Amino acid sequence: MTRLLATFFGVGLLKPAPGTWGSLAALPAFWIVHVLGGFPLVVVATLIVFAVGVWVTRAETAGKEDHDPSEIVIDEVAGQWIALWPVSLGAQMAGADVLALYPGWIAAFVFFRLFDIWKPGPVGWADRRHDAIGVMLDDVIAGVLAAVCVGALAAIAHMGFA
Repeated sequence: MTRLLATFFGVGLLKPAPGTWGSLAALPAFWIVHVLGGFPLVVVATLIVFAVGVWVTRAETAGKEDHDPSEIVIDEVAGQWIALWPVSLGAQMAGADVLALYPGWIAAFVFFRLFDIWKPGPVGWADRRHDAIGVMLDDVIAGVLAAVCVGALAAIAHMGFA
């Protein structure tokens, strides 16, 4: 069960670039969560994914040398969902279909992958923890940085269009 969750139902076993596959798989799951409960459910579900991610990562890496095997992608799911928080909140506030905010989806995906791969500043710090919290936290921080970028781009795009 922990392997199934850690690999996000086997998505992490896809090659090449399992992290990118995990981020892509997070998108339809995010859409379902948003449709079922809007931004509040997205936040709660993200927190649950984070907590489950810490648990399954600990279980899957216990006694192993590799603290962050590439097939563990539940961290990408949590981070990608955080990157999409501005999209969910914006859609809910505007009463719009969340899919209508597709530029935000694209920006969230691109910025999240950029920060997750590049690992600037605090993302790299979390990654160097070499424990389950670090595995999850580097993607959470990358997601927060991506969310800030998405929000900034949305503000720029909507200037003067209110």
